[in-house]
Amino acid sequence: MQRFLDFARAQQGALIDVIRTMVECESPSDDAAAVNRQVELMCDVLAKEAKLTRKRGAPYGDHLLIEFNLPGRKKSGQVLALGHTDTVYPMGTLKSMPFRIGDGRLWGPGVLDMKGGVALFIFAMRALRELDVPVSKKVLLQLNSDEEVGSHSSRALSEANAKKSDFVLVLEPGTGLTGKLKTARKGVGGYSVRVRGRAAHAGVDFTNGANAIVELARQIEKIAAFTNLDIGLTVNPGVIQGGTRTNVVPEEASCDVDIRVARLRDAATIDKKFRALRPIDRRCTLTVDGELNRPPMERTREIAALFQKAKSLAAEIAVALEESATGGGSDGNFTAALGVPTLDGLGIVGEGAHCSNESVLIDRMADRMAVLAGLVGT
Repeated sequence: MQRFLDFARAQQGALIDVIRTMVECESPSDDAAAVNRQVELMCDVLAKEAKLTRKRGAPYGDHLLIEFNLPGRKKSGQVLALGHTDTVYPMGTLKSMPFRIGDGRLWGPGVLDMKGGVALFIFAMRALRELDVPVSKKVLLQLNSDEEVGSHSSRALSEANAKKSDFVLVLEPGTGLTGKLKTARKGVGGYSVRVRGRAAHAGVDFTNGANAIVELARQIEKIAAFTNLDIGLTVNPGVIQGGTRTNVVPEEASCDVDIRVARLRDAATIDKKFRALRPIDRRCTLTVDGELNRPPMERTREIAALFQKAKSLAAEIAVALEESATGGGSDGNFTAALGVPTLDGLGIVGEGAHCSNESVLIDRMADRMAVLAGLVGT
């Protein structure tokens, strides 16, 4: 591990240059052309060290498969690393949030989530190649173009490659400024509840109206009560719409709801509760749509063992790794749900994901790179 750490420290300047180039190539999820420019950039960076395959991700940008050329004659099995090229930031964010170096950090849109993590993995594979470390497994890095918007076009590709893999390493950032790895993630879903009532003049014909907003408010109280913190189940009515004018009894109203489940078995229960909603005012009708988008990543014996390996490797270079569970989802949710050992949060360490203070700690880049090299090369 020490030689991986020494390599990482020697390459820190080059790593920062690559991260800068990636961050300054803006790639919002909803701009396929911009994401494809990021993909082309990655192809230029990796042209001499990997086999590159692009997969269409319409209506989003292309997904990129990167099979690294690594030492070792015989390859048995596969390691899959998961990352994404898209960010949540709209084009032009660099004007107000430029890439910069200061206060021991790198700053900029997407530097933490997750361009820094992708760059770390690329340099970890360079360490294995430059140090001539035999790697017994094929190593595939998959960069998805739509992770920040639900991974609808990339999910099948992630699952197919995971099924061929011995384990999966997810390059999302670690938890907090200590960089805890993630051994459990909640499943994520969403529901939309729509109410149709009866419009009427609020002054002239009030009693003939069926107020969709009032009905929705009553339903929201029921929906919010689905939350059960004891089992890690949260239900959040997050967006409501309805009505046209104050002098009109509203005919329509709707609510979009976020759900998070720590256990897969709870997803079916919450779905039944949503489907069982019935109007309180019988003059109104309800329509419920939605589902679980990402299954939960539940901590298994195999995931725990993979974490222990990472922890042991880090200890060799005097880094104390911890684990965590999070309510957020990633593409690791899909692979873990297949029963493939998945370790998440292996990316760069920092804070402020999706915010104006998004930044990464420069002095934590070398040890994270070393751990990634160790997980693949030992």
